[in-house]
Amino acid sequence: MKKTHQLAILRSFLILTILFSSCFLSAQQQTIAPHSQSDFWKKVQFGGGIGLSFGSQYTDISLAPSAIYNFNEYVALGLGAQYTYIKQKNYYASHLYGGSIVALFNPINEIQLSAELEELRVNVNLDGSNSNSQDYWNTGMFLGAGYRAGNVTIGARYNVLNDNNNVYGTAFMPFVRVYF
Repeated sequence: MKKTHQLAILRSFLILTILFSSCFLSAQQQTIAPHSQSDFWKKVQFGGGIGLSFGSQYTDISLAPSAIYNFNEYVALGLGAQYTYIKQKNYYASHLYGGSIVALFNPINEIQLSAELEELRVNVNLDGSNSNSQDYWNTGMFLGAGYRAGNVTIGARYNVLNDNNNVYGTAFMPFVRVYF
């Protein structure tokens, strides 16, 4: 069952990658006038997120840049990267890194629907344990919705692949998405 699940995720990832790559290839075939910005780069937006959380002997630092290509005013597809460092003093230190593919749909200007496939490598070093480390992959498939005002979207997303081994505390997560 788990192998079938992994194959379905891999198949979805490959299909999205091929679709996204074909957009880049068709954009490369267009003739560009000298000293003008190509139509491709006019449709690209950059953004992402930064997270900092500090508490009693706890640190959480995240950096997640991303870029999207706007096919039109309704549909965009993009890639993202993520790095997170988490430390709980005298318990564990963890590094999470990986990437994601995100699809955005704006049925009306104020509403944004999203689907995001995320793959993270998780490295956990446990303090004072016979088993000092854990290394594994974590896959998430998030479906979300948000309110959009200009370049900012505020909403929530749900990990449809959530299980007990998920690196997130819950399947439901709020988000703030910014693209320039």
